[in-house]
Amino acid sequence: MTNLVSINDFDIVYISYDEPNADENYADLLEKCPWAKRSHGVWGSDAAHKAAAALSETERFITIDADNIVNEDFFNIELDMDKIKSNDVISFAAKNVVNGLVYGNGGIKMWPVDVVNAMRTHEAAPESDKRAQVDFCWDTQYIQMNGTYSTIHNNATAHQAWRAGFREGCKMALDQGLRVTTEDFYKNHWKNLHRLYIWLMVGADVENGRWAIYGAREGLYKTMCTDWDFINVRDFDWLNEYWDSTVSLN
Repeated sequence: MTNLVSINDFDIVYISYDEPNADENYADLLEKCPWAKRSHGVWGSDAAHKAAAALSETERFITIDADNIVNEDFFNIELDMDKIKSNDVISFAAKNVVNGLVYGNGGIKMWPVDVVNAMRTHEAAPESDKRAQVDFCWDTQYIQMNGTYSTIHNNATAHQAWRAGFREGCKMALDQGLRVTTEDFYKNHWKNLHRLYIWLMVGADVENGRWAIYGAREGLYKTMCTDWDFINVRDFDWLNEYWDSTVSLN
């Protein structure tokens, strides 16, 4: 016996902050999923996800980042909930429109409300938990699903493309959220290195793709070759100010 449950039985929350294509992408989502809710303008990844959890009326809820356009077939999914533990986070892969990479980061997620309310990551992480300063995944049980159910459009402007590349250039240089030496960098997980190399080299033929490549190279350089505090990669306000004061001027 199986316990198949439609994906549409769970609340869907669209999370946006300042993405230039957020309204356009939300309108596209509402055409496919008129019941989708929206959380907008909440600073900090931890706080933004808790705000989304507060909108949920179901024990689990689905988050869609503002740079995602969801495939219509996502709403045909049925999950066997008997095979999913109460604290599992379900991750659906997304395709990046700039460089063609397909992986879980930035894609659709299904979260248990209790897990989100209990977690302390990013800006809410205690100083003693170094691994949780810039990401979720090290203390969260992810189940990566087969199939690609959204496309990430993070190149609507040069700024958006640069910021997306910069964040990945930094985070993929880390080992489980921690900075490593130059020598140990090459010992990082091969999948991370493979994806990082693609961020660094692929996408020049796509609109604003060169900015994504430049951002990835700059994020990697600042993380590995300077004493820059890489924790700032979690702070969109810091990234925006850095773009305005430094990158865009050049």
